[in-house]
Amino acid sequence: MSTQFGERYRRWARITKATMRIQHKPGDAMQVDWAGDTIPIQDPVTGEQSAAYLFVAVLPCSYYTYAEACDDMKTENWLNCHVHAFDYFGGVARLLIPDNCKTATLSNTRYDVILNRSYQELAEHYGTAIVPARVCKPRDKSAAEASVRFAETWIVAALRDRKFFSLQELNEAVAEKQDELNSRPFKQMAGCRRSAYLEEEKPYMLPLPASAFEPAIWSVAKVANDYLVTDGRNKYSVPYNLIGERVDIRVTKTTVEVFYHGSRVASHRRLQTRQRDPLVKREHMPPEHQKYLTYNADEFSRWAMSVGPMTEKVADHFLKSGKAAEQGYKACASLSKLEQRYGKQRLEAACGKALAYSTAPSLRTIASILKNGLDKPDKAESQTAQSKANSYGITRGAAYFRKGGDHEC
Repeated sequence: MSTQFGERYRRWARITKATMRIQHKPGDAMQVDWAGDTIPIQDPVTGEQSAAYLFVAVLPCSYYTYAEACDDMKTENWLNCHVHAFDYFGGVARLLIPDNCKTATLSNTRYDVILNRSYQELAEHYGTAIVPARVCKPRDKSAAEASVRFAETWIVAALRDRKFFSLQELNEAVAEKQDELNSRPFKQMAGCRRSAYLEEEKPYMLPLPASAFEPAIWSVAKVANDYLVTDGRNKYSVPYNLIGERVDIRVTKTTVEVFYHGSRVASHRRLQTRQRDPLVKREHMPPEHQKYLTYNADEFSRWAMSVGPMTEKVADHFLKSGKAAEQGYKACASLSKLEQRYGKQRLEAACGKALAYSTAPSLRTIASILKNGLDKPDKAESQTAQSKANSYGITRGAAYFRKGGDHEC
């Protein structure tokens, strides 16, 4: 019984392991991957070692191969390597078949594929389409996997005993080994990878676009209370009314763009070195922040002079009472707001009234005078008369009147 079951199972297993040999059409696909092994680069000063990662692109029809070493496997290097591969091949394949790394796909299920937005932009620019290999299906990329192994043998292993002190030096050696690989004769047929590509595949490749592709990195961020977003190195402003909202950030080598619900809301030239201060556009600021930028002693003095001599004296006091004129900016700004609320005439009168009380008037005193209307002549006179009436009040007390006005001498 067990023998019969075992035989049937083995027969079933053989059937389910059936594979289909895919005949790749010329110019139909370019398969891309990262090699598993890394190549060390030694710092010439400190002696510390860092890892370089090998990008490999292969055209499965001719097995023509391109390889390049990078300092990381991030999106920017991933995109640049594709651009360099297209340039090396002198054309573009109809399909791009990557592995399921985050630089290629965000999600790949049996029902749906979500591509990395930056990678999709590259495909659209070159007129190609991205068809990721199925998850956990390495046979989908057998040609690429084989070429990766060849690249590891011809490049990584061959350079293992050499020391490299820069990425440029390493890539020069990689290019030499790559050319050796592409010129190596096939074992079972005539020619080599290069001749097979030039004779059979290149005529079917799509032409390179007229304009160069500028790789862009997309990210999502929530706008902070200072209405700034970051490109990972520096900060840039967006309109202040987007505080608390989630925006899409597109970063190229030269520009930083911010999108909200698909519409571009901000664009900046990208700062090439790390800066302490953010790059802020005035139109992105709230009105009060924009006004703050105009604050200076001369401007406040000119404004106060336009109101009147009393206001000018008060503003001059605010600007000169501290160790620095900047210490009086806030008081002068508040004084100008009082002018907007009450008008020049009333502010001038209130400043005069405050100066009559003290040669060093406070903003609180001036605001109180205006609030209570003490700057107005009729109000001030009424207040003075009332004050005088109170000074002539009855002082003899209730006991005097209870006795009829008599008192002992």
